[in-house]
Amino acid sequence: MDREQVICYIGETYGAAPEYLWSDSPDACIFRHGDNRKWFAIIMNVERSKLGLPGEGSADLMNMKCGPLLSGSFAGKPGILPAWHMNKTHWIGALLDGTAVAEDIRALLDLSYSLTRSKKRK
Repeated sequence: MDREQVICYIGETYGAAPEYLWSDSPDACIFRHGDNRKWFAIIMNVERSKLGLPGEGSADLMNMKCGPLLSGSFAGKPGILPAWHMNKTHWIGALLDGTAVAEDIRALLDLSYSLTRSKKRK
């Protein structure tokens, strides 16, 4: 999945629109729950070297909330990386360049959405 596909998927599945919060990072966007306003995903464009990836330039990376046990299960899968600029114990990253499997991205988004939902809702 690429950035645009993920943004469409999140809108259709969770009813969340991207929010662009930072003028110094105009391509970075977050996605929040409508009721509690908690973030469940953030998409950023990060230099490949900062992610430990070969090559020049940058890559789109999406961070999602993920518990420590499950993040270990996903670690090592193609396109799945430690979260960038977030707590690496509770967040995980997925490259949005086609290397991460779409089913893994959707599963991680579902998990993140569930982990960050309002505790009052069942």
